[in-house]
Amino acid sequence: QLLSKAYAVLSDAEQRAVYDEQGTVDEEGEVLGGERDWLEYWRLLFKKITTKDIEDFEKNYKNSEEELADIKAAYVDSEGDMDRIMDSLLCVDYTDEPRIREVIEKAIESGEVPSYKAFVKESKQKKMARKRRAEREAKEAEATKEELGLGDEDDLKALIQSRNQDRKKKMDDFLAQMEAKYGNSAKKGAKKTAGKKGK
Repeated sequence: QLLSKAYAVLSDAEQRAVYDEQGTVDEEGEVLGGERDWLEYWRLLFKKITTKDIEDFEKNYKNSEEELADIKAAYVDSEGDMDRIMDSLLCVDYTDEPRIREVIEKAIESGEVPSYKAFVKESKQKKMARKRRAEREAKEAEATKEELGLGDEDDLKALIQSRNQDRKKKMDDFLAQMEAKYGNSAKKGAKKTAGKKGK
């Protein structure tokens, strides 16, 4: 919603000029007041990402020069901490770890990266703990998916829209309560101030 408001103001020449000059926007104005299906609007600007797009990216990324560079950079940044390396890389799970290790070992042998104790002396217990954690997270993700009934992208879209409507209703209710509580007293205060000026 905030991004949408910013875009609405910045893309309207008159509102932009007012904002540049005064640093304020007209919250009640036509530019911000209209109802719009923002999901549909942003979809016109940005291509929809499908599961196939993600799978294609993963296929092209794995074993690419880009991934090799990312693995070496993650290794150096984390000073050989395999937990941090695995957390920071794209498109990997614990089954990729032997492959990632092999890339790093070759880079150490060739002198491309330094040899860190955290990597070469990592304990078996730490490796097993990382594997168990990854397996547990995968199960939790699958259980959450089933619990939410997310069978496909249309289900996910429907869930997002439903949550957005709930948030909007809660915000409208909150604003109505604030207006009922403070709206009248603010107006009375304004009248008193005006009266004092008149005297």
